[in-house]
Amino acid sequence: MNNYSPCRQDFDQFMVPIYAPAQPIPVRGQGSRLWDQNDREYIDFVGGIAVNALGHLHPIAVNALLEQGQKLWHLANGFTNEPALKLAKKLIDHTFAEKVFFCNSGAEANEAALKLARKVGLQSGHANKNKIIAFKNAFHGRTLFTVSAGGQPKYSQDFAPLPEGITHLPFNDLDAFKAAITDEVCAVILEPIQGEGGIIVADHDFLKGVRELCHQHKAVLIFDEIQTGMGRTGALYAYQHTSIVPDVLTTAKALGGGFPIGAMLTTTELGQQFVVGDHGTTYGGNPLACAVAGAVFDLINSPEILDGVTIRSQLFIDGIQKLNEQYSVFKEIRGKGLLLGCVLKEEYANRAKEIVNLGVDEGVFSLIAGPNIVRFTPSLIIPEEDIYEGLTRFGCALACFVNQK
Repeated sequence: MNNYSPCRQDFDQFMVPIYAPAQPIPVRGQGSRLWDQNDREYIDFVGGIAVNALGHLHPIAVNALLEQGQKLWHLANGFTNEPALKLAKKLIDHTFAEKVFFCNSGAEANEAALKLARKVGLQSGHANKNKIIAFKNAFHGRTLFTVSAGGQPKYSQDFAPLPEGITHLPFNDLDAFKAAITDEVCAVILEPIQGEGGIIVADHDFLKGVRELCHQHKAVLIFDEIQTGMGRTGALYAYQHTSIVPDVLTTAKALGGGFPIGAMLTTTELGQQFVVGDHGTTYGGNPLACAVAGAVFDLINSPEILDGVTIRSQLFIDGIQKLNEQYSVFKEIRGKGLLLGCVLKEEYANRAKEIVNLGVDEGVFSLIAGPNIVRFTPSLIIPEEDIYEGLTRFGCALACFVNQK
């Protein structure tokens, strides 16, 4: 067994078939480049799906991991630890939050947020204040509760009966929201930019109206910033581009720069509704994850990194537009910062995955966000030369795509 060399076919033999991975198996990375088992190089425009915000093997993250790894990895949640407290203070100092709950993933953060909102509604004294408003095409995780809150039936329809009391409305439709919200609503959950749903940016007036109506009806407003958070849009969190402040914010993905960690941020007023034993997690807030996340946070939360996101975003947009002048595949580019979606023209409908696959053949990794959108979520510090080289390779993929018979 020591001589065993895994291959792509082993995935089909050994693994539960909930993914369909590409043929190459990356074995090492550096910055925004990856190498497979055959030492072939790829430009990484995926970044672990907006996770590897500092690329691969960033020395600050690696050093934090090694340093903490020689001290303390895990404790029972009957104890606290210094890295968790330090990270919590950083999050509080640089957001609206006053209380933090650590977990291991975005789905867990959203699960905690929705449970908290349900308890707040129960404690309010208002009968039946347990309804949740979410939005069509949203994505909030894969637990039964969060997949039910997500507005994409393809992810939930095979797992009925689903948790009840969740209404899905059209995104960016304030009139529909006004008609739906009542005093029985305990929570509204939304993404400032819908990620998996197609890189759809929330209108400012929509967010403002939702915020005002949540206040009026005493509903907890939850911003799912799992994909938009930690500098992805050019601000530490996307809500900071606006005047709108949520009651609860969930964060994960890039928070650990690739090391699993998630968090729910909220106010003291709401956070104190949870009491000892109401919720929990075995691994959440462990010293190893929090030490890495603390180091990643310090680097990302700087003008140099955040301003650089905007610069790199424009390089991507300019480069994609130039390619599109040649190949005329996309009808628009949407998103913000380094969360970008290229929307296919109608004649190429449902073929985004083909472009992604051709990109792999050309040595560049990209994503889809639904069948009609090619998505880019690269490292926030991706070198300019990697952007240019990656887009050159992506252009070769587009050439193959339009020339296919």
